[in-house]
Amino acid sequence: MLQTGILFPEEMLASDWFGVFAGVVAINTLIYVVLGVSKLVPVVKFGRKSNGRNRRTETRSIYPDAAD
Repeated sequence: MLQTGILFPEEMLASDWFGVFAGVVAINTLIYVVLGVSKLVPVVKFGRKSNGRNRRTETRSIYPDAAD
């Protein structure tokens, strides 16, 4: 059986500042979980319906007069 407060005294773990610190760490963890999960979700694009290749109005090729 493990004793309570092995690394820190039990009074420190019950203090107000330690509770605030634990809350900040919990919020930080939740933010990073949301950011990590958002990287896994596919991107949903709203707005113009284009196929992605023909977005430019003019060519930016080094051969601007070449046929497409």
